[in-house]
Amino acid sequence: MPCQWFSLLGLILSCGAAISSSSSSGDVFTSSFLVRFQRSVENNFAHEVARRYGFDNLGPLPGSSFKEYHFKHRSLPHARTRRSISHTRVLKRHPLIHTAIQQPGFIRVKRGLRPAIPSIHGLPYSSTNGVQGTSGAEPTDPYFPLQWYLKNTGQNGGKMRLDLNVQAAWDQGITGKNVTTAIMDDGVDYMHPDLKYNYNAEASYDFSSNDPYPYPRYTDDWFNSHGTRCAGEVAAARDNGICGVGVAYDSKVAGIRMLDQPYMTDLIEANSMGHEPHKIHIYSASWGPTDDGKTVDGPRNATMRAIVQGVNEGRNGLGNIYVWASGDGGEEDDCNCDGYAASMWTISINSAINDGQNAHYDESCSSTLASTFSNGAKDPNTGVATTDLYGKCTTTHSGTSAAAPEAAGVFALALEANPQLTWRDVQHLTVLTSKRNSLFDAKNRFHWTMNGVGLEFNHLFGFGVLDAGAMVTLAKQWRTVPARYHCEAGSILEPHQIMSGRSLFLEIKTNACKGTDTEVNYLEHVQAVITANASRRGDLELFLTSPMGTRSMILSRRANDDDHRDGFTKWPFMTTHTWGEYPHGTWKLEARFNSQQPRTGWLKEWSLVLHGTKEPPYRALSPASPHSKLAIVKKAHEDRKMNKDS
Repeated sequence: MPCQWFSLLGLILSCGAAISSSSSSGDVFTSSFLVRFQRSVENNFAHEVARRYGFDNLGPLPGSSFKEYHFKHRSLPHARTRRSISHTRVLKRHPLIHTAIQQPGFIRVKRGLRPAIPSIHGLPYSSTNGVQGTSGAEPTDPYFPLQWYLKNTGQNGGKMRLDLNVQAAWDQGITGKNVTTAIMDDGVDYMHPDLKYNYNAEASYDFSSNDPYPYPRYTDDWFNSHGTRCAGEVAAARDNGICGVGVAYDSKVAGIRMLDQPYMTDLIEANSMGHEPHKIHIYSASWGPTDDGKTVDGPRNATMRAIVQGVNEGRNGLGNIYVWASGDGGEEDDCNCDGYAASMWTISINSAINDGQNAHYDESCSSTLASTFSNGAKDPNTGVATTDLYGKCTTTHSGTSAAAPEAAGVFALALEANPQLTWRDVQHLTVLTSKRNSLFDAKNRFHWTMNGVGLEFNHLFGFGVLDAGAMVTLAKQWRTVPARYHCEAGSILEPHQIMSGRSLFLEIKTNACKGTDTEVNYLEHVQAVITANASRRGDLELFLTSPMGTRSMILSRRANDDDHRDGFTKWPFMTTHTWGEYPHGTWKLEARFNSQQPRTGWLKEWSLVLHGTKEPPYRALSPASPHSKLAIVKKAHEDRKMNKDS
């Protein structure tokens, strides 16, 4: 299914439609239908139409202005291999129905989910009479000493003080109050004694069973423990003698159960992403397309529209924050082939282990913004300590699944410190306060590199590990960044052949829309929208170099990807590595094969899209230290302006 482009709310975006190596086989069609009316209609009217034809109306889609609804047929099986043309025709007979589309099903996978290990799974908590914490005091929760990602004292072979620095935020009285994070997953055990007082029932929903009770479905192997574990990382209560403590222990969590079903649909994802956008501040997702190193997939149209509406209109116009686990495919995968993690509307989070190395399952890509933590170093079975099903606790939650909720908790702290932060402000704060610390690539493949304005980045860790204390401190004095524009900076539309043994170089020279309403002078995200194919897609590598000399690997070799037919169709490869740079000048794209075998391919077209601000983003801020990232970037911007004016 080719990825198309469309304009929405004045913003250019990619629908991220599926481009999968298996897209032509094994198709399934669900009992869900997208029903588009000729005009906006009331929900009650849609109910009547659905009932007349044997359907249930599950409500309007986010951003559809009450024109598009999710209908589900009562008697059709959840999935089958053939379309039901008769049901589609019945719906189209109604004079006000413009279109009825039976929804295809596709696979979405929980990240970091490991099989249950009886000896360490579902540990009981030891209840104690904890006292309320005060500034500077450590939590008394029994599992807190095991939560090395909150306070690293060298447990399990870790490196002391390599952690999220949450105590520095807590000492400022910031604990996540009045912030709700939605866990989009397989359910949340909202009766867990460490979660029940921080559970936001009003913002919760079960899109798998279509009711307001997103409790996990029981299985003998505790397969549906994933969401409960993620929830505890964000908002497990403090000093109650139960399990550990959440990063933002006074914040709320909402459960959005949407992952526990054989096949996902665009409509379920869209409704989940757009659920209660003014009650929910942060959406945390620890799942995505299969991390098999050969799938290229992302959000479909309705889901993309819901996310865009969320960042533009959610939180009463400030924008919802979507946090995404970057993926667990390891060296064999590349998270730029995941249209969720690689979206500029989401914050993609990778992981590190407690001695600073990358985890063996971490994927590299240029779209990752920052990192948090997952496994311990000496014993890989020792992961993140958090809540588990049925009032239990676990110490084995891991993967980038564990990393994303930690980030959501840090962002909840920042939003309490400054409730006026926009979704873009949170991304800027992430870039400016994340720390390199002692993070390193265990196999020495990816080094730390400095971009054109002095920001260090890494293809595994993004701009570094989140620092809750630093983020909260800067959030308190933050001034909202200027308006964001997108500039369609240029295109090369004629095909160019890629040959083995040599690189193909293409260039686009741009003035970054200077003198127009969409002028961009200070970069945030950069997209290289590419159509290409190859005799073996997995051997293709792509690099984008900015006018200031920053080179991003926007596609790495994927050993498992044998595709020779689908390639990439208008796929939006994205980099964050040029953050803060000036986009004027020549951008260079390099395409090459990384293989000992002869390969051929075609780069059919390349469009460059720049996203950022016309005005300097940090001019109203005063750096606390001349050595901070903020001071370094601000000086680079001021020097440029001075040189330009002179």
